[in-house]
Amino acid sequence: MWTGTVLRLGAAVAFSLSAELLCRFLHRSKRPRTLNEVLFFPSKVACVEHVFSPASPHSSHCPLPHGFETSFSRLLRFILSASSSLDLCVFSFSNMDLSRAVLELHRRRVTVRILVDKHYSVITGSQIGALRKAGICVRNVGRYVHMHHKFAVVDNRLLITGSLNWTLAAVQSNSENIIITDEPALVRPYMREFSRLWADNDPSLNAPSTDQTLDCID
Repeated sequence: MWTGTVLRLGAAVAFSLSAELLCRFLHRSKRPRTLNEVLFFPSKVACVEHVFSPASPHSSHCPLPHGFETSFSRLLRFILSASSSLDLCVFSFSNMDLSRAVLELHRRRVTVRILVDKHYSVITGSQIGALRKAGICVRNVGRYVHMHHKFAVVDNRLLITGSLNWTLAAVQSNSENIIITDEPALVRPYMREFSRLWADNDPSLNAPSTDQTLDCID
């Protein structure tokens, strides 16, 4: 009789533990997979036409090497994954392929907002003028010695940040890094920082300036 009681108790404990372990496993399996990716630069020089035109992966017009992914092509893919919004905060922006990606998003009617260092927005080779001319809203940040951020938030869910300026030299010649993550605890602070800087640099709150377009006023 005692033996039977012990066996039944042991079976009940084993069943309880098994059920708890099963619940934990099912709970973990239902969690969305978190994206955390690190890219290092300089990137190998390669053709990126396949990123912009997936239907024609081997463009005969591009003389650069084809057929492999690079840190830069990965970066372009993450930027072009935007479906509703891109908030970009960058110190220096002169890379033409990155400019092309942002213009492509604008063409798709993705909402693009850009914050840029006031002084570096007008240096030779800057793409900011071309982006403004296309109708993209850009706000200059001039209250600091430098607005030295380099980050982007895609669709309010994906963060791209690191040491990389959006320049050809940074992509091809410098030792740089980028982290891409959709961890909400990391994405949200950058969203708040972008919102703070965007509001602080509303041109309607400052003296009129010819380099701020009217559609940048909230």
